[in-house]
Amino acid sequence: MSWRIVVRNGPRVEKHREDDLATALDLVEREGRALAAGPGRGTVTMRAREFSPQQQVAGRVELTGPGIRAGVDVRGNGDTEAWRGRLRRQVVEQEGRESPYQALRRVLEG
Repeated sequence: MSWRIVVRNGPRVEKHREDDLATALDLVEREGRALAAGPGRGTVTMRAREFSPQQQVAGRVELTGPGIRAGVDVRGNGDTEAWRGRLRRQVVEQEGRESPYQALRRVLEG
């Protein structure tokens, strides 16, 4: 069973493969934290609308495997948000003091 990880940072796309879920989730966390530590984004104005940094997805780390599609979005202000789903993405709710990465790991491994 193989897991595919796709890291999107603006126009750059990197693809990775891992053999087990635990290693794949470690890579998702490492790449997500690297994206979040990068430079932030400013407010973008398009015609009559403004998009604040927290409304923009600056980077994304996607994990796909057997019947699973999930990942982490990194917002323009550095916040991260875990999600899962193929057609309809659902935010993975954090419990207690969990990080988005821990919440994603809980949902996928549990």
